[in-house]
Amino acid sequence: MSDALNALVDLLRLEPLEENLFRGRSQDLGLPQLFGGQVLGQALSAATQTVDASRRVHSLHGYFLRPGDASRPVVYQVDAVRDGRSFTTRRITAIQKGRPIFFCSASFHGQESGPHHQPQMPEVPSPDDLDKADLSQRFPGHPIEFCHIEDAAEPGRPSRKRLWFRLAGELPDDPALHRCLLAYSSDFHLLTTALVPHGLRFGDPGLRIASLDHSLWFHDDVRVNDWLLYDMDSPWAGGARGFSRGSLYDRRGRLVASSAQEGLTRLDD
Repeated sequence: MSDALNALVDLLRLEPLEENLFRGRSQDLGLPQLFGGQVLGQALSAATQTVDASRRVHSLHGYFLRPGDASRPVVYQVDAVRDGRSFTTRRITAIQKGRPIFFCSASFHGQESGPHHQPQMPEVPSPDDLDKADLSQRFPGHPIEFCHIEDAAEPGRPSRKRLWFRLAGELPDDPALHRCLLAYSSDFHLLTTALVPHGLRFGDPGLRIASLDHSLWFHDDVRVNDWLLYDMDSPWAGGARGFSRGSLYDRRGRLVASSAQEGLTRLDD
């Protein structure tokens, strides 16, 4: 495992403080506030530690309440809402300076068989034929590799962003870890899909952008250190908010997860 990937895995290994209470270190990516993906991944890690390993998370729905501080740890309080015969539900609150900065609910389900369908994966270039984005200057030592395919904004159609990504390096065969890492990674690029039709980019002067909520559905087991296609679109933006959706496919064409997010997209006068 590379040093950068090992550091990210360690970030998700929370310190137990008390029953259903955990503490996680923070990662400073040079952003104005704590990266939302960190809180997503750590909150899911906290919930997972309170659930039997035979049940795997299938959905996660959360709200970002306050900007987090990347220089301080985050405490996660898990509420065991329900342990049913088929499903387990947890509510997780992330706390800094005595106040909640994020909360979410997560639902876990044992493996069952049933009817199956999914859309066909879009026909896109292979990641082997694309250049990898260099994130070393913006995010030094970050283990995620991105291969951008296209940003598109056709009149009358949702704006679109497509890319391949993976966490470069070897990882243990732990489905729960891969799902936590997927939650962490799913926050990259999703909201900025809403900026494509307006010629705006993350970091532009006068643009304030922040995640307001995040939902993630896990459809199947996933390997995040192999390439995943993130097919995102934004059907709507207005009122200083933008809404985006994402579909995540593995290289075999399986739809392994879906995401949705609304965020602040405010232009200061």
